[in-house]
Amino acid sequence: MQKTIRILKKIILYTFSAFLLLSVVSYIYLYVLPKGPEITEIKKIKNGKDAFVINASKNSKRKSIKVWTYKPEKWNDKDQIVFVMHGGGRNADDYLNAWIELADENNLFIVAPEFENKFSKYTTNDYQEGNLFTFFGTKNPKSEWAFTVIENIFDHIKSVNHISNEQYDIFGHSAGGQFVHRMVLLMPESRIETAIAANAGFYTLPNQKLKFPYGTNNTGIDLQKAYNKRLVILLGEKDNDPSLGTLRTTELAMLQGDHRLERGTTFFCANRKLKNKNNWTFNWAIDTIKNVGHDYKRMSLNAMEWLKK
Repeated sequence: MQKTIRILKKIILYTFSAFLLLSVVSYIYLYVLPKGPEITEIKKIKNGKDAFVINASKNSKRKSIKVWTYKPEKWNDKDQIVFVMHGGGRNADDYLNAWIELADENNLFIVAPEFENKFSKYTTNDYQEGNLFTFFGTKNPKSEWAFTVIENIFDHIKSVNHISNEQYDIFGHSAGGQFVHRMVLLMPESRIETAIAANAGFYTLPNQKLKFPYGTNNTGIDLQKAYNKRLVILLGEKDNDPSLGTLRTTELAMLQGDHRLERGTTFFCANRKLKNKNNWTFNWAIDTIKNVGHDYKRMSLNAMEWLKK
């Protein structure tokens, strides 16, 4: 009996030690070691398709980010700037390409950041959840939020191209739609003019009893300020198939609806109900695009109607 107990104690000790070692190694890899593409020379962004790499944070060189751009020949200072946020595939260049024709037709400066992560299939906190918390649940400083990175990129573009624009628009599809609506909620002081969250997989509901990312508990979200921003929840009428893309199926996600179309409606209605209860200003809108499913190219085309000045 005593021998069995000793063996069990050793197994528990070895298991705990292995878990602790794995946790330490994982934390160092994810949050201590520098990573990302090599920083590029600071220079003016060219017309047509271009790309650059900068430090993601202004006060840290630990992490870099690649940014794809497209600037039409006729684009001038104070013309429209649109950030385009990729989906879970983190394929920013594909999203940029989907907007090139729209950019030429509507004279848009397109900016597509690439939140590269080799483990994106297993972790979402760094991108669509805004990097508010580490994978281990500890809080990150606001300077390291993924939303802050967008503001940093905007400052870089303004600086190198001597641009005086005070605002930008932002569109995100799928995981990018998650990113956009959470940025409006958590950073209403951002310089976004119009935000479009398209076909998000699940949402952060205005519920203080639910922990983030499902609710607003422990986030400090100011919904009154968030409702002052112009946010469009853009949904595909045929994005009602749970097998399309990667759809989160946790219990809390399923409570929002069986598919993206239903979840987007749930999110919008919950916020509209809250603003009605408090008689708050509400600059949000919802739009369902007929005969479109989980398709970022077709959703991009329809988003343009909300971006026209």
